[in-house]
Amino acid sequence: MKLLHAAVLSTSLWLAACATPPAPSSETPPPAAAAPASQARPAASAAAVIPTGPLTPIAPADIASQGVTLLQPPADLWERIRRGFAMPDLQSDLVRQHEQWYATRPDYMQRMTERSSKYLFHIVEELERRNMPTELALLPFIESAFNPQAVSSARAAGMWQFMPATGRDFELKQNVFRDDRRDVLASTRAALDYLTKLHNMFGDWHLALAAYNWGEGSVGRAIARNQKTGLGTSYTDLSMPNETRNYVPKLQAVKNIIANPDSFRAELPVIGNHPYFQTVTLTRDMDVKLVARLADVSVEDFKALNPSMKRPVILANGTPQILLPWDNATVFKRNFEAYDAGQFASWTAWSAPATMSAAEAARRVGMSEADLRTVNAIPPRMLIKAGSVLIVPRTARMNHDVANHIADNGQLNLAPERVTRRTTVKAGKRDTVRSIARRYRLSAAQVADWNDVGASAAFKPGQRVVVYLPVRSAARVPGRMVHKASTAKGRKGKAAPQRRPARSKRAR
Repeated sequence: MKLLHAAVLSTSLWLAACATPPAPSSETPPPAAAAPASQARPAASAAAVIPTGPLTPIAPADIASQGVTLLQPPADLWERIRRGFAMPDLQSDLVRQHEQWYATRPDYMQRMTERSSKYLFHIVEELERRNMPTELALLPFIESAFNPQAVSSARAAGMWQFMPATGRDFELKQNVFRDDRRDVLASTRAALDYLTKLHNMFGDWHLALAAYNWGEGSVGRAIARNQKTGLGTSYTDLSMPNETRNYVPKLQAVKNIIANPDSFRAELPVIGNHPYFQTVTLTRDMDVKLVARLADVSVEDFKALNPSMKRPVILANGTPQILLPWDNATVFKRNFEAYDAGQFASWTAWSAPATMSAAEAARRVGMSEADLRTVNAIPPRMLIKAGSVLIVPRTARMNHDVANHIADNGQLNLAPERVTRRTTVKAGKRDTVRSIARRYRLSAAQVADWNDVGASAAFKPGQRVVVYLPVRSAARVPGRMVHKASTAKGRKGKAAPQRRPARSKRAR
């Protein structure tokens, strides 16, 4: 009995010690551990409360007012997206029209959602990390149907549809090797940076989205106009182009379908709530085909995760990180370490030392003109300007990885070839070699050579003067023109100087 009494007394003392609050400390309490990214965010966040005095009972009203973190993880990524919806709903006839449009095109919805399965987890992770509404993960459905290779008529590119200038503003590299507007990681980072900036400017997600589509300047001016006339300044109050007027309703329609697919008889593909890909760092320049082979993925699947690549080689100094499906990344690392079958890259970069034709460039680097044009996407009738960077085969003389400054900044600059035609014009009073050259934007040396005279010579009134002009310019020569010849022979039976055409200031 005494033993039992002692045990009860010890237990009582231990419970009393647990209920006693700790003594105040001058040390700063450690920060609370961050919740896992996959865990849903509470409806309303509040600062942590650390008791410093005697404990008091918690009233039922206090319990009801606190946000509760769900213990059950989302079943799939769609559920995780639904839990993060935080933007006010838009109710309008336009929303219902777009709901109807999407709901009556199940094949289109299926293609879009299946395509999104590679990228959505990363986007949702980034949104939650920034505490942004997860509706924004659906924005690429509206922008590009989740096609990272999409290009608009206005030259916006990628699944987030960045214009070239806006992309440069947000540090998206656009060079001869890659276009980061299509890069999954870089473009998502830039898009969320831009949307955050717009939300900070306008304080409203609908206005931020309108500015993403229409431009912040246009939205700002529309708000200012309404303020002057005493009208409202919300998204639905502003006068805007039809594309922008339909922009948020389209997003709302997709949100409604994702929120309740059964109501729209929509079937969403299962997307697991886990990463689809992981990053792998390259230490050598490598052919795209070799990377895909070592990773045991098809070239098409590799390009779907790495859509920014514009050439058949990946440069370690320009694109050190690539994306591979989660399990294939391990396969690639193992196969890369064991690879001993030769060089990693069969291509390198070459800078054109002068402006030249594609045929001349191909001759210098030992390629056929057709292959040079194909691998570098050079259209017909274009000259390669001096300093342009081209992809060419590696040789014993050029067997090094591409330097960082070329990999980051290399550009291919082209100029139209100028097809010339032998044209004869009548000299006027006081015409000289220099005045004729000035009139037709030629050099005096060329005009003198074509007419076997000195560079300071003068022509007699009515004298026929030979010039070689671009075809379009030759057709517009004023009334002094007396003869046009499109034959291959020029003055005194010499071949017309088409291999060294006269170039205007613009061509220079």
